[in-house]
Amino acid sequence: MRAIWKGTISFGLVNIPIAVGLATKRSDPSFRTLDRESLQPVKQQLFSPTRGEVVGRDETVKGYEVSKDQYLPISDEELDSVAVERRRTIDILAFVDAEEVDPVYFDRSYYLEPQEHAAKPYSLLVQAMKEAGKAALGKIVMSSKEYLALLRPSGDALVIELLFYPEDVRDKGEIEDEVRGTSVTEEELQMARQLVESLSRPFEPDRYENEHKRLVLDLVQRKIDGEEVPVAAEVPEPAAVPDLMAALRASIDQAKGAAGGDGASADAASGEDGDGDASEGNGEPKKKPARKKSSTGGSGKGSNGAKGKGRAASKS
Repeated sequence: MRAIWKGTISFGLVNIPIAVGLATKRSDPSFRTLDRESLQPVKQQLFSPTRGEVVGRDETVKGYEVSKDQYLPISDEELDSVAVERRRTIDILAFVDAEEVDPVYFDRSYYLEPQEHAAKPYSLLVQAMKEAGKAALGKIVMSSKEYLALLRPSGDALVIELLFYPEDVRDKGEIEDEVRGTSVTEEELQMARQLVESLSRPFEPDRYENEHKRLVLDLVQRKIDGEEVPVAAEVPEPAAVPDLMAALRASIDQAKGAAGGDGASADAASGEDGDGDASEGNGEPKKKPARKKSSTGGSGKGSNGAKGKGRAASKS
């Protein structure tokens, strides 16, 4: 694991040397903005509308907006004077019930790896937290910023979640007030529970594919091969449900019918076969919606395929 931060977990008189590494990475295709005529990347410049000209980086300063169009300049030296002391410890403040922490507070995830001779205390902490059903709330300083963090067991490893502070999480009270003003019947609730149960299955993320990524890379490959790229027809928004009970009954019947096949009911509901691939129930790829032809042809350039690559170029 490539470490981006090294330090210790500190709680009580116990210190566990660890390294922090990324737990996730985006694999979506990325794009560059090109000049339409030359098809080469453009460069962004800093333009001052007040002066009517491009300015250099050395002519800029950070500014805090105190009122509309009124800014207070803040220098890097001034920011450094209030920077949090750089510490190489994850200070545990408390152990909390893991289920009490709403995932809406999760910002970024990292793995914690024990360093030399720290495997035993690391493993001991993981096992103790798992048995107690606890997660550790602490603070960590990264890139001169102090973060609230949650350490939680994941299998036999520890994951650290950088958390949003309460003021960064939007209040959902307005939504809850609107929902509390409605009422449901016992029959509706029973039908809804039945639908939930009929579509329930273990969490198996490997069953699901990033379809947008696949389609984008397929599009890139077709353009490399000089094929004409079709334009998808606009998909209408689903209409509101006029009869909730009828929709629930139809959904349950559909789930039951799908459960009679080889795959689980949730496979049919999600459009997947037993192997997690999109299908029409006969092992063939799911048919794509009818699409209009576009006048945009492939460039025919390039000899290497785009499959598996995550980088492409786009128009601005």
